[in-house]
Amino acid sequence: MPSPATTNLGYTPPDGGWGWAVVFGSFISIGFSYAFPKSLTIFFKEIQEYFSISYSEIAWVSSIMLATMYAGGPVSSILVNRYGSRPVVIVGGLMVGVAMVTASFGTTILHLYLCVGVIGGFGLAFNLQPSLTIIGKYFLVKRPLANGLAMAGSPVFLSILAPLNQFLFDHFGWRGSFLILGGVVFNCCVAGSLMRPIKTPASKTTDKNDAGKLDVTPQTAGQNKQKSGCAANVNQFIDVSLFKHRGFLIYLVGNVLMFFGFFAPVVFLAPYAKHQGIDEYSAAFLLSIFALVDMFARPGTGLVANTRWIRPKIQYFFSFAVTYNGLCHMMCPLLPGYSGLVVYAVFFGLAFGMVCALLFETLMDLVGAQRFSSAVGLATIIECGPVLLGPPISGLLVDIFMDYKYMYFACGMMMLAGGIFLFIMNYFNYRWLEKEQKHREVEGLEIGSAKELAANEEDKDNKEEIKLIKEEEVGNSTCKEL
Repeated sequence: MPSPATTNLGYTPPDGGWGWAVVFGSFISIGFSYAFPKSLTIFFKEIQEYFSISYSEIAWVSSIMLATMYAGGPVSSILVNRYGSRPVVIVGGLMVGVAMVTASFGTTILHLYLCVGVIGGFGLAFNLQPSLTIIGKYFLVKRPLANGLAMAGSPVFLSILAPLNQFLFDHFGWRGSFLILGGVVFNCCVAGSLMRPIKTPASKTTDKNDAGKLDVTPQTAGQNKQKSGCAANVNQFIDVSLFKHRGFLIYLVGNVLMFFGFFAPVVFLAPYAKHQGIDEYSAAFLLSIFALVDMFARPGTGLVANTRWIRPKIQYFFSFAVTYNGLCHMMCPLLPGYSGLVVYAVFFGLAFGMVCALLFETLMDLVGAQRFSSAVGLATIIECGPVLLGPPISGLLVDIFMDYKYMYFACGMMMLAGGIFLFIMNYFNYRWLEKEQKHREVEGLEIGSAKELAANEEDKDNKEEIKLIKEEEVGNSTCKEL
């Protein structure tokens, strides 16, 4: 078993026990959070015709939902830090359910933007971030595996929701389907109830202002300084000092590039198939194939990432996964017919699953479990920009060229750029970390040598003092005899 990343939570995570129930709850919550916006694309073509809107306009529904889910990260982080994961997830489930029910009565596309996009997106934010955070509280040695299993909820739910949504649409229309899905998503409240807070010993030496300063690792050392004024007040809620963390900034820039092309290929997979004259159920089946491969790719990636060869350099593994995604998208337009789309769905499912399994594990590897809640909140608020703009820009390319291949080429190039950037910068970051570690070891040796020298000098002084005392005692006894 590889050595886990150094962490200081003030207790030893159980790495099992009730933690597996927590993983199951996170599996459900994360499954709805990521699969729900993708599965709604089944209704896009019909909603587009119903409201007489363009490809880019209908793409805003999922785009706003995903972007709001990411933008709500800091709010979710603050609530999790204050109240814990359980109540936040339960409230999130209620919000998404109510959003879908009210959207079923929508009369304009703006109504769907508000209900599904904004309200539903915030509900998903309250489902996603707490589910990721609590895994780091229960697991350390087995954390990559636990994260991989929890993240597998997304493809499992997508493989179920994609054909289910098509079935619901055929029998109840998109309005009736939204109403039923609103009831289904209330199961997130059940998932939240499983997220029991872990009982930890109270620290007598740590107060709330030190909440983000508990992890001292080669990646975080030297980043924590005393704050004053406004920054200190902000740090009580979310650790903004992470913006001075080199590894976090590299991760953030790479992800911003990646997310411009991350979700659009999934959003437009079924519409692309329908555009080529493929029937609705076969188009929906592509999402099921994609989800089935993704389902096994995530826990498999977690197992590989937990090996002693990969975990010490897990950032390289993540960089490879992002680059592999880009290559898949570049190849998609070159594959002919429905069989070509099936091959693309298989390779894309593997690539997508690898990125999703590593996305938050690599962030936790950089900043530690204690600062992860703040880190994921800050990361998602920055990433919401490309998440929001990516699918509409891709839809605009389809509107302009009336062909999906340019959209796939553009998405592939953006992900290739992100993957290459991460490869290069992580190489330098690992080298810098090694130099910093050696420098700290040298300083430690110098301090140890100085202490040893001081101890030797003190011991020498003590011996001389003892010698003088004995000589004085001998002199005194001689005078008494005289």
